[in-house]
Amino acid sequence: MKLQSYDELLHSRHRLSLMLFLFLNTATSLFFLCSNEKSMPLALTLPTVIIAAISPVILLWMILKPSGKFPILNMAALITGLLWTWQIVLKYSLVFYFDGSFLVISLVGVFFISTITLGDHLLAFCLHTGPASLAILVLDHGQHTLLILFTIALPLLGFTLHHLMQRRSDHFTRRLMHQLYVEKETYSDLSMLDPLTGLYNRRGLKNRLEGILENHAGSHYVLLLDIDHFKAYNDNYGHAMGDQALARVSVAIRDAVRSRDIVTRFGGEEFLVLLTNVNESIAMKLSDRIRQYVLDLEIPHRFNEQVATHVTLSAGFAPLFENDFDGALANADRALYLAKNSGRNTILSYEDIGRSTLSQPADALQ
Repeated sequence: MKLQSYDELLHSRHRLSLMLFLFLNTATSLFFLCSNEKSMPLALTLPTVIIAAISPVILLWMILKPSGKFPILNMAALITGLLWTWQIVLKYSLVFYFDGSFLVISLVGVFFISTITLGDHLLAFCLHTGPASLAILVLDHGQHTLLILFTIALPLLGFTLHHLMQRRSDHFTRRLMHQLYVEKETYSDLSMLDPLTGLYNRRGLKNRLEGILENHAGSHYVLLLDIDHFKAYNDNYGHAMGDQALARVSVAIRDAVRSRDIVTRFGGEEFLVLLTNVNESIAMKLSDRIRQYVLDLEIPHRFNEQVATHVTLSAGFAPLFENDFDGALANADRALYLAKNSGRNTILSYEDIGRSTLSQPADALQ
């Protein structure tokens, strides 16, 4: 989950809170409108009608258009809070002679709606309960001040603490998700690199190859390189020395090509370079420069005496046509095979193979 997904989750929770808030306001207002009890005179009041009319309309709109823009929760809380305050003031003028507990019950009713729906939204909670609380304190004339203040203060304190803990939790979650995302990107990058040489591995090559083929026009060449007699080097010098040789050769290859070329450790002692936006002549020059850089390392290799007394490599390269990487790789591998058979420490182009084949007389090809 990314931070964007987490924000979408918070938006969804905000939306559900608003929908539940509208539903409870609708249910409460309809209860008052449909009540015919004598103990509840003047059930049909303008604020109740307004709440019963607006809340279900907005709720239905949110259900039918889940991806649309919705009213701000704080605004909805303030408007309904003012309407319920108006309702309490209207009814209080009719019932205060008969029911001395009306104000406390009304306050509990307002807090009931806020408690269920606005527990994660402290500002909306205050906007919804604030107007009614102030009106009830004024209308009470000091008769139940302590009880009313206690009824107000207890949930307000609780929700304030809950809100602070929720904010800390959200902050911690965001920070943790950011850290996990950074680590994921780091591990993703590391998974595309060969740990010994620091070059791309096959997965890294595939990842980079997609971007190269999509965004770079022009001719590209696949260059396949192999260290000569490396098995003998490992057998006689040991694998630790072999790893050191591989690391030094990989640095030489990387230094010999351009920054836009993709260098990959393709196998044990095999390397692949994707030469971008080059022709055959430049591809040959870059390939031979790699060969010379490796030879100039002067890594002793006495079991390579048929070629040199130092570590050398052979290479074959082929053009990449119509984004057919597998075909170019097979051609470069063919050129490398022939370069090995030609005495090693040699660079051979697949196109040269084709030209030399065409130049042979017909009887020589039979």
